[in-house]
Amino acid sequence: MIFSSHYIVYPEGDTQEISHRLRINQITDINGVPLSLPLPTPKMIAYRVYKIQTQDLRGEERTYFFLELLRINELEELSR
Repeated sequence: MIFSSHYIVYPEGDTQEISHRLRINQITDINGVPLSLPLPTPKMIAYRVYKIQTQDLRGEERTYFFLELLRINELEELSR
């Protein structure tokens, strides 16, 4: 039996465990919850998944979803 865990990795290097998988280019909130588009307002903190890395350990598979912070101009485009 293999135990599977998922983590988001913030731009500063901090990690947080999440209970679900993400996809490349998926937009998430600060807790790694996927956001639906268009965004309700550009005045929010949002991240984009830019890289996924899997680490296989003995009896455990860890998946890391690396996030990049979206700038205001990107948020404005996503809120239209």
